[in-house]
Amino acid sequence: MAARAYANVALVLQGGGALGAYQCGVYEGLAEAGIVPNWFAGISIGAINAALLAGNAPARRVDRLREFWERISTPALPLARRTAAWRRQWLSAFTAIEPWRSLANAAGALDALAFGQSGFFVPRPPNALWSAHDPASASIYSTAPLKRTLEELIDFDRINHRGAPRFAVGAVNVRNGNFAYFDNRATKIRAEHVMASGALPPGFPAVEIDGEFYWDGGVVSNTPLEYVIDREPHGDMLALQVDLWSARGELPRDLPGVLERQKDIQYSSRTRRGTDHLAERRHLRVVLGMLADALPGKRLPARLARELEPWLGAPSLNVVHLIYRAKTYEEQYKDYAFGAATMREHWAAGLADMRASLAHPEYFALPSPGTGVATHDVHRERK
Repeated sequence: MAARAYANVALVLQGGGALGAYQCGVYEGLAEAGIVPNWFAGISIGAINAALLAGNAPARRVDRLREFWERISTPALPLARRTAAWRRQWLSAFTAIEPWRSLANAAGALDALAFGQSGFFVPRPPNALWSAHDPASASIYSTAPLKRTLEELIDFDRINHRGAPRFAVGAVNVRNGNFAYFDNRATKIRAEHVMASGALPPGFPAVEIDGEFYWDGGVVSNTPLEYVIDREPHGDMLALQVDLWSARGELPRDLPGVLERQKDIQYSSRTRRGTDHLAERRHLRVVLGMLADALPGKRLPARLARELEPWLGAPSLNVVHLIYRAKTYEEQYKDYAFGAATMREHWAAGLADMRASLAHPEYFALPSPGTGVATHDVHRERK
């Protein structure tokens, strides 16, 4: 009920490879509660999940997410699929023992590296890695299967319809290094735009769009929250920001721990800084409005009013932050451990976190007029 008070409800999805199943659980929890976003934005795997949501009717979204993730959670080669199935069966009796769970996750990651994932990516022949002189094939893997999967599971006409929810994905231009957003309010979205947002080098090739080549947006910034806020200046906003990397963590004591912690900091720090910066800007707008109201006649001089007009009357911003908390046995390969059991575990974690957040109605209330901005994180507040 509180969410209905907002003109804009945005689902903001970060990049993180195999961890993206967590975002699916979050959305399932939202759907259970009847919260329907009218803004979908994502980067990398978050762009793919956002497209699956925006490109399907609300009643089909969870099923489409599940179909996609079940498909890509199996190795691409038939022999590897049989081996993975045998391994899951053999290890099922030991899943409560942490070293065995770590072994199972590592095996899933090795499958992805060696064989690719069904409906997602496949390894290029070794000779192609060194002989190709084409930006669209200068990579370890081919993502041709992903294009077919996206076009099968996503209705791009729905995304591009005039009355569709807003949709945007971020990528970086390989030539000039500039960040770019493909927004359905200005661009006719195709599978290539979604693939560009997830084209992480050197694994995946750059994607050509209108003569330019693009890589994964996470190379520059891994979360699109700032873009969403800047493009919706009118009306109060509830932003559900779903991050796959935690800025907080233990001090690493070995090399695998160092590699994992380095990834966490690299992909989460911009999110934390961006959220703080947006909160400061929104608060500044509120204070400027209060200052204007305190002037005699509650009026600014005409010239000053024109200069300050973009900064006055800022709507409220409420960020409900959901951050995946990795398990100790996932280690540094957690973003490419695409095993089926791992996928289901991530999905269940997202659903549990969303339900825990929904158990706090105060998280969804409009911020007080004096602040204009609020942030909530069920893990932070539990601690």
